[in-house]
Amino acid sequence: MLRSVALIALENTGPFELGLVAEIFGIDRSSRGTGVPRFDFRMATLVPGPVRTSAGYSIQVENGLEAAEDADLVVMAPYGRWPDGPEPLPAVVLETLRKVHERSAWVMSVCTGAFALAEAGILDGRKAATHWRNSALLASLYPAVEVNEDVLYVQDGNVITSAGTAAGIDASLHLLRQELGAKAAAAVARDMVVPPHRDGGQAQYIDRPVPVTPGDTLEGVLQWITVNLDQEHSVTALAARAHMSERTFARRFKAETGTTPGSWINVQRVLKAQELLEDTGMSIDEVSRAVGYGQASMLRHHFNRAVGISPAAYRRVFRGRADRPAWAQQGYPVHPQAPRPAL
Repeated sequence: MLRSVALIALENTGPFELGLVAEIFGIDRSSRGTGVPRFDFRMATLVPGPVRTSAGYSIQVENGLEAAEDADLVVMAPYGRWPDGPEPLPAVVLETLRKVHERSAWVMSVCTGAFALAEAGILDGRKAATHWRNSALLASLYPAVEVNEDVLYVQDGNVITSAGTAAGIDASLHLLRQELGAKAAAAVARDMVVPPHRDGGQAQYIDRPVPVTPGDTLEGVLQWITVNLDQEHSVTALAARAHMSERTFARRFKAETGTTPGSWINVQRVLKAQELLEDTGMSIDEVSRAVGYGQASMLRHHFNRAVGISPAAYRRVFRGRADRPAWAQQGYPVHPQAPRPAL
């Protein structure tokens, strides 16, 4: 179970990224009945004391790198002077990251923090993400890393790398869903007033070829879909609800969500299924019908594709079973093309 979190901040660190990690893991929500524990949250740096941020002011960090030695999750924050790129890191920082990885703890980077993981060799042979502006540089400096510049975050084993700035929220909530379940992750998202889930494969930078005005937004349609997942949702019917042509609706949908209506609805159905599997005694067949898949075989197909395990296995883990299987302790890939664990 994820209990302790260490955030490593080096010179020229990103204040926004520090804040989002602290907001998610540094606030005590244990008394709210949502399943979110009080994390032992620490900030660490090379030499305890003031650490200058990229915004020009300094923050006080009380702990040295030893604070990361026994943490369940170690997060590498952005660093370096951009657009010049990162400077070589001290050997002690690299060794700390390697030791964390070797003991199978979670390792996560936000934005350009991925360069530290790459320099430490942790990303060799792995899929990884960073801010889209720096993806080409990461790939050129570290050819052993498979850089994906089009995603919000990537999980490869016990390593998670996120894209720029706010994508760190998505990566952190993804980790909470795995460790604590969908209900706990949704509770943190509500606290932060952010969407509970953006798929890791969603594009970092969404081009908006169709001008979006306040009257054109699809927010109302998206909200309606999420409370009516048990219904069929054709593009024709959704376009009519949005008072648009099918072609305009499809273009607008891609512009606002970064994906197609079918893919987006599948994500919402799997998320709802996770909540029902955690919080209700509904059978797999009942859950499948409640989220709009009809037959249980369809739920199992989409659930396995998105989460990497079966609905029944997910329920066993997140309804309190003590003997958690290895995949739940170490993580599993999130993209369909990634290899799946054998259960």
